[in-house]
Amino acid sequence: MSLMVMKNYPPEFKADAVAWVLSRPDRTITSIARDLGTSREALRVWVRAARARGEGGAAMAGKSAPAGPIPSDDVLEEENKQLKARIRELEQERDILRKAAKLFAGATNW
Repeated sequence: MSLMVMKNYPPEFKADAVAWVLSRPDRTITSIARDLGTSREALRVWVRAARARGEGGAAMAGKSAPAGPIPSDDVLEEENKQLKARIRELEQERDILRKAAKLFAGATNW
């Protein structure tokens, strides 16, 4: 018998996931749920609840509802600093992978 683990997702994650579903009519809920690492059923429930609250029309029209209080400058600066550090890290990883690909491509005798 398998145990089912209930995950708690922050409201911001749920709102972003719903917005993604509503803005991408060419994608299925199943494929988006797989990309997000959530269950299809959870995502379907979130979308249904958003539509019941009347949020579906605004998302489909490209309008966004306020997501809550606006973060302070200090919060934004810290987030910006963290994002820039993550970009540097990803660029380093990309460069390493490029060098490895060149090394392996040169080592093959096709």
